[in-house]
Amino acid sequence: MKDKTPAKLSPEEIAAVRGMVIFEDAHILALAKPSGLSSQGGRGQVHTLDELLWAFARRDKPRPRLVHRLDRDTSGVILTAKTKPAAAFLGKAMMGRRVKKTYLALVTSAPEPASGVIDTPLRRDESGREATMRVSPPDHPDAEAALSRYRTLAGTPGAALVELRPETGRMHQLRVHLASIGRPICGDVRYGGALTLAGAAVPRLMLHAAALAFPHPAGGKAELHAPPPADFAQLAARAGLALPAERSTVSAHSPP
Repeated sequence: MKDKTPAKLSPEEIAAVRGMVIFEDAHILALAKPSGLSSQGGRGQVHTLDELLWAFARRDKPRPRLVHRLDRDTSGVILTAKTKPAAAFLGKAMMGRRVKKTYLALVTSAPEPASGVIDTPLRRDESGREATMRVSPPDHPDAEAALSRYRTLAGTPGAALVELRPETGRMHQLRVHLASIGRPICGDVRYGGALTLAGAAVPRLMLHAAALAFPHPAGGKAELHAPPPADFAQLAARAGLALPAERSTVSAHSPP
């Protein structure tokens, strides 16, 4: 399949996207996406991550292709495929739910119970160019099954750090699911998240894709980790919440 016209990137953009790389081999390229960068489909003011991947293109090799997406304001691990076979393999793994995602979120109080499963269908609601997700009765014609697992890692009277593992991949799933149990993610203006935490302004959506575990195209399994960025870590510390111990970027990889 013929690729799109290469994006014209500035030296600063090339340096920035190359600085996001957390792991690379012959098959995959993984990056730590910062908050504020759209994965795809931006509105034209700045390049999206998809366009920034032209920084890795070579004459004899195509640019890496995104395997999945993160919301613009979500930070963390994002995976790309460097070859067409790797893209097909990882796409099938995504469809087969063999890719396991782990997120961290800051909320204003711990969920009750402290851990559990949110099994609530969602439906898309569009208004002009804006799209949101809503909880939905199971029998609604537009309802889509959605399941998220959560557990509280740390809590204080005014804040909590929650680990999230989505079993399905609906748009805004974690954000809507936490809002549905009265614990919207801090900084999530769209779904009712608090704009201050521990007396400080919340700078953005406090949702971070911390880890991604998946079957590797060359065989075996890989698990990639990205520590929360400074804004997330600083707000957690101010709220008295201890983040999980930092893990190596690649904690498992066993090709044949």
